[in-house]
Amino acid sequence: MPKIAVYGAGSWGSALAVLLAKVGHQVSLIGRHADEMEEMKRQRENKHYLPGVTLPSGLLPTTDLTLLKADMVVFSVPSHGVREAARLVRPYLSKGCIVVNTAKGMEEGTHLRLSQVLIEELPNNPVAVLSGPSHAEEVGRDMPTTVVVASEVETAKAVQDMMMTPSFRVYTNPDVIGVELGGALKNVIALCTGIAEGLGFGDNTKAALMTRGLAEIARLGVALGGNPLTFAGLSGVGDLIVTCTSLHSRNRRAGVALGQGKALDTVLKEVGMVVEGVRATRIAHNLGIENNIPMPITEQAYKVLFENADAKVAVSDLMLRGKRHELEEVLEMNWLS
Repeated sequence: MPKIAVYGAGSWGSALAVLLAKVGHQVSLIGRHADEMEEMKRQRENKHYLPGVTLPSGLLPTTDLTLLKADMVVFSVPSHGVREAARLVRPYLSKGCIVVNTAKGMEEGTHLRLSQVLIEELPNNPVAVLSGPSHAEEVGRDMPTTVVVASEVETAKAVQDMMMTPSFRVYTNPDVIGVELGGALKNVIALCTGIAEGLGFGDNTKAALMTRGLAEIARLGVALGGNPLTFAGLSGVGDLIVTCTSLHSRNRRAGVALGQGKALDTVLKEVGMVVEGVRATRIAHNLGIENNIPMPITEQAYKVLFENADAKVAVSDLMLRGKRHELEEVLEMNWLS
């Protein structure tokens, strides 16, 4: 069986390590803090990030970076830490070892997709992207989950072979741009649906935000080179649904608290883990401006998060925009040609 290293011992990294160890792979779960990893090794549980999930005997919690010399390394660090992490692990990786990124976001400042960051920092390693509707709390408990891996064909198939399990179905997609952008931008819409819930609005409002949010994601994604069909798939509408509706969703929970009137700093401290939608909102807002792409929901989210705009006023501004054709993108951008 192949040797696999998971770099990053948070909830998602731990869940994937559990999943892979259960099917017989030799799995190293590599974290930064020796005391935390020793506790996980002793108790066979990640009590802080993935409580209630037993770590299989084939899974080794460790801080030993030499174990990164594996057949596949799964990157499970927050989006803002991907470049630093890549530089740290680069000396330990075998040439040709597949690197699978699981973070959903983009790099601030450069606006690069995370696969682009990894390709810059790890030129000797093929890079793949894992995305789709997949909460760690459910994957760790073997609940049926479907995801998508995006890369060039042979790399994607190799990852599919190593990661497919009876409870974890992996599809392939060559559209790396679309898969990454869908995964990053849905966090913005999840924040917005949470805000709507915090304001006391109902299912109609959330459905509207999700549907028009998907149109907005696809509009920017296609302009940046993504395939429009990708946004109707697992990394688009699939991930959007789960992130906007699930009790596990950090972005949704943060949005609810913001809609209830709490300050952003307070909300982020209460959530206690990275809320990727905050950075994603700033990046998406800037990308929309740079590419002259209308993104009204993202624009209002930006105002609420960073300009202290009133959330109820933001909703009103969205509702009172000028009249539009629902399928304007299809008609004007020739997506079906």
